[in-house]
Amino acid sequence: MAGLTAGTSADNERRMRLESYVLAARLEQVAAAATVRLRRMSSGRYTLVHSDDRTGRGRSGLGLHVVDAWTGRERDTATLSGGETFFASLALALGLADVVTDEAGGVRLDTLFIDEGFGSLDDQTLDEVLDVLDSLRERDRSVGIVSHVPDLRRRIHAQLEVVKGRSGSVLRQRGAG
Repeated sequence: MAGLTAGTSADNERRMRLESYVLAARLEQVAAAATVRLRRMSSGRYTLVHSDDRTGRGRSGLGLHVVDAWTGRERDTATLSGGETFFASLALALGLADVVTDEAGGVRLDTLFIDEGFGSLDDQTLDEVLDVLDSLRERDRSVGIVSHVPDLRRRIHAQLEVVKGRSGSVLRQRGAG
């Protein structure tokens, strides 16, 4: 029994430890929750699925793959471009927040800060990502974006701007607050 739960028994075909098995079940939930937003951000192209593929050490259970609707194929998330990786990571963070909220008896994670990554998105994808973030704000969640992307300055009305100066930085509020 100890070998089976440790993932070292020959009867444990995936060589998956009990802890990994439990985490894999949770990862499936996070991937499903993340996929709801990822589909919107990618215009329906991508979904996330849990993978039991073995890693370099021969263990399995905690992997993610992306299913590309354009090709109909499942592939490793490492094959995503920089922008795709950014919005897949954002979708995962939001999916994790949803799963945590569900598990905590409805206790909500009301504030989310996103630091950079927007510069790697094309205009259409940026619109789709911002639409998803706007939908969070519409449900009384606060979303803070830390970015140097000029296009975001035009699209986001309520801003806190950090202005550097010789005697230190100051904070300036712009737009509706």
